[in-house]
Amino acid sequence: MTASERREHLVEVYREASGCVKCPLASTRTNVVFGSGSADADLMFVGEAPGAEEDRQGLPFVGRAGGLLTELLAGIGLQRQDVFIANVLKCRPPGNRDPQPSEIETCEPYLMRQIELIEPRVIATLGNFATRLLTGSRSGITRLRGTPQVHRIAGRTLFVMPLLHPAAALRTPALVEALREDFAKLPELLEQPSPEPLEVRPAEEKLVGVVEDPASQLDLFG
Repeated sequence: MTASERREHLVEVYREASGCVKCPLASTRTNVVFGSGSADADLMFVGEAPGAEEDRQGLPFVGRAGGLLTELLAGIGLQRQDVFIANVLKCRPPGNRDPQPSEIETCEPYLMRQIELIEPRVIATLGNFATRLLTGSRSGITRLRGTPQVHRIAGRTLFVMPLLHPAAALRTPALVEALREDFAKLPELLEQPSPEPLEVRPAEEKLVGVVEDPASQLDLFG
């Protein structure tokens, strides 16, 4: 699809998500935080869930963690409009608590549809929840960070780069340099040829996220 076609379909998915009432988070949110960035991005970031500022503005990573993410992108010559940024959950969990398994399962089709439409070559997962969902690994992010993996997600084989979550780095300043070092690996990964397609057995489809299944924010998807 062309970038304009991707954007059109993303807007449709955004509209569907904006009215979602499939889990209890719908009753406590201020705004659905669908995602923003380029509909034709080669690099996609997937975080955990919106925080208070994200819930207020309806945009991902606009708080302190978002400021660090923007700074890290600039360090590798990119801007937010060059990538696509989303979260596992589209609604803020009360008190910024961890996402619950049922919430992740309910929201997963929206993320998979985003990945299917954008067709990124690299997905950078920020923190444990995104990494576990998209890789199926139970290992912690501190063990997996900075080492690219190859997975079949939403029908396509692509690179997944597990990264520390910027919010964790803000809580533990010693981690900021580790996050900066891992970010520095992304440009080289983006230059690599796409990985060879992986074959997927039916029993693995849920694990790797193969899903068959939505205007003031219409400019979110450049």
